[in-house]
Formats: sequence, structure tokens, C-alpha cells
Amino acid sequence: MLNLPPWQRSLTPAFGVPAPGQYRAQPEDFIVDEQLDFIPEAHGEHLWLRLEKRNQTTLDMVKQLSRLCGVTPRDIGYSGMKDRVAVARQWLSVHLPGRDAPADLSASLAALGVTVLEQARHPRKLKRGVHRTNHFTLRLSGEAVQSADFLPRWETLCAQGVPNYFGHQRFGAGARNLQRAAAVLAKGWRKRDDRQGMMLSTARSFLFNELLSARLQDGNWCQPIAGDALMLDGTQSVFGIEAVEESLVERAAALDVHPTGVLWGVGRSAEGDAGAYEAQLAAQHPALCEGLEKSGVKRGQRALRARLIAPQITFDADAVLLSFALPRGSFATAVIGELIHHPDTA
Repeated sequence: MLNLPPWQRSLTPAFGVPAPGQYRAQPEDFIVDEQLDFIPEAHGEHLWLRLEKRNQTTLDMVKQLSRLCGVTPRDIGYSGMKDRVAVARQWLSVHLPGRDAPADLSASLAALGVTVLEQARHPRKLKRGVHRTNHFTLRLSGEAVQSADFLPRWETLCAQGVPNYFGHQRFGAGARNLQRAAAVLAKGWRKRDDRQGMMLSTARSFLFNELLSARLQDGNWCQPIAGDALMLDGTQSVFGIEAVEESLVERAAALDVHPTGVLWGVGRSAEGDAGAYEAQLAAQHPALCEGLEKSGVKRGQRALRARLIAPQITFDADAVLLSFALPRGSFATAVIGELIHHPDTA
């Protein structure tokens, strides 16, 4: 049975395991604000709503909106999934061709604990993954934030970036989602059994984390190696390298480019030193790798490192307030796990 191993942390060699700490004691301790890099056009068949939720998932809001607006869940669009135990602000869209939203929509949502912050019309449905960043405001407490090494830890993350691990929530309580994914791939993946592709995503996320942990162990997770595919910071643009030039080492140190790891699937494998890590991964987890290839999902790349955007820290009595943004798809829990020891990020 697959379980989650204790993946390597970037700060452990220099600082050791962090002291225990707490986060998300209440939703207001974990605030996430989805950032689009465009605004709705103020006309069209789709009503876009910027909503604030508390103690609800994104899919909870999809169900509520579809019921209140008299549409199917397929008529609701959203860019990213947000945490349940959080104050989360994000856009959703509702397909309402030729008709207005219910007059009491804002009041009905408010009764369910959801606040409408903005609304506007747009010609197109909101698609997955179109937001640019997520901005986080976090409150951490406990022994860790009183430690003398807390500020140096934070400053190191600001300077070097953060290991871009998929968060433990991706794998479910007790790694249940990962075990389901392994079972689905073992018998042969079928779209009708996994319409949203969550099982494929879970398996690919686990393999990515395994590769990232191996490179952290070897000390080259934020440095280019021969055969790497490098990603330009702030984009999804990737280019391959055969050898490591000094200029690339300098750009990586400046957080201008980031090494990437494979999101396993059908496609050409890496060569050189990067290819050796992929070969090791295939040898360690042959069933997952072969199952993903048989499913037909195409190979992708994900940055091994995420840069903290506009990071700020404030010490407040017995707690610390952190403010920063991350590229879409990056997890704030990857940052938290470098700063405090907590079961949810171990």
C-alpha cells in the first residue's frame, strides 16, 4: 500500500527540523485571494462573481450557485480549487444567456456564509488555471515562531525560493486519494471512472514530489543539471538544456529560471543527469509510471521551485503574520512546512 514518505525539506540541512507550530486554528488564520491578470469585459452571457467563502470548498460554492441560479454544475466555471478551512476569495462564472441573475442571489449566498465582493458580465466561461497567482495572508503560532531561527528560515526562503511540492491535501486523508489512484491505474484507467482526471493528477503529483525530494537530498533542486528543462519565472515557458552553462547557474541563483520535474505521462524522457532521476523514479514506482503512460496522459513539466512574491513578515505578540503570493498551482503548505513542524505538512 502506498503511503506518503517524509519528503526532504530544503532548510533541514542548515537549520534542522523546525519546532512544532500551529496554523489555521481558525479560518481567518489562512486567507487566500485569487489574482487574475485581467478583468471581465462587462458584457456577455456569463455572470462572473468574486466571492468570499469561509469553511467551504470551491465545489460547495459550485453546488450552491447552480441551485440558486437554476443551472447545472457544468454551467459554473472556476479557475482554482481553494481550501475549506480558510477565508478564500475567488472568481466563479455562471452561464446565464439572455437572463439576469436572481434578484436575491447576493442575499441567498450571504445566508449560506458567502459574500459577493464583485460581479460583472463576460463573454466566456471562467476556465481552470487562468489565474496568475494566489496571495496568502497566514498566521502562525506555537513554539516555532518563538525560535531564534524562525526569521533566518523565512529570509532563506525569500532568497532561494521554496520547494514546489504538491500539498498533502492533494493525496487525501491517510493518502486515501493516492491509494485509489494506484488501484485505478492498476486495473487500467478509464475516463468514465475519473471524469475530472483527479486520479491521474494525484499519481502525477506523488511522482513529482518523489523526484523533487530526491533532488533536494542531492542538493541540486534549485540548480540546473545536464538534461534539465528550465522554466522562466512567472511563465509556463520551458526550454531544455544539454549542458550547464555558467549564465544559467547565475540566472537560477537570481530566481530568473527554475529547474523542472516531470509530470509523468507519454512523451520523450529527459536525458543526461535529469534523465537519470526519471529512470530512478520509473524503477521505484513502475506500476504508477506504466499506468499513467497507458492512460495516454501527456507528459508535462512543473517547476521544482516557487518564488515567494512580495513577501512580508510581521511579529505579533505570540504569533507571526506572513504575507506573500505564489504562482497558481503552488501550495502555501509547502512554505509552512519549512517553518513549523505540523502533522498536516510533515
